Amino acid sequence: MGKPLLQAKGLCKHFGELQVCRNLDLDIANGELHALIGPNGAGKTTALNLLTGLLTPDSGLLFLNGCDITKTSVHKRALLGLARAFQVTSLFNDFSVRENLMLAVQAQQRTGFRFWSKATGDSKLMASADEYVERMGLTERAAVLAGNLSHGERRQLEMGMALATKPAMLLLDEPMAGLGPGGTLKLCELIEGLKGEVTILLVEHDTQAVFALADRISVLVQG
Repeated sequence: MGKPLLQAKGLCKHFGELQVCRNLDLDIANGELHALIGPNGAGKTTALNLLTGLLTPDSGLLFLNGCDITKTSVHKRALLGLARAFQVTSLFNDFSVRENLMLAVQAQQRTGFRFWSKATGDSKLMASADEYVERMGLTERAAVLAGNLSHGERRQLEMGMALATKPAMLLLDEPMAGLGPGGTLKLCELIEGLKGEVTILLVEHDTQAVFALADRISVLVQG
């Protein structure tokens, strides 16, 4: 295994008397696809929330590229390269597929919002967004409002938005949830195409997809 990109050491989190994460150690190598699996209630989502900063551990340390980010805020972790796609999609439903991706590209470029002109008039921004439209297999749906997409297409768009921020590491929380066989196959193909390009932590119940995609697998049981 190569040098860890993300390293958790002894992470603990409890809610009252309930201890959800107990001395969690996790090393994720740069460039690998690492899967985290376990039964319902094992603490997988809590672990992801600790990694992304939505929760602060009661004890333990977290490092990204060797830097201590244990107390770093969510948005600063995003700027450092952590991107997360949630189990429940979070999109701008009244914006088109292309406009959603343009927002993600603009956030990555950190150029600020041009309130005095329409973003759709920025040809470079649109061209960058269209690269992700095509890559996610949504070319024919580029002008469709996100709120009108199928569940599988929403997953594809959310992944495209995460990728458009050019993360060092992508955390995928149950991306196959609610998908039929066709949607699962499509998403597996998209994730397979990302291997080696971006480090991925995949939390997933679909063990067939996990075994097909993962370089290594960690099993979480009772925290």
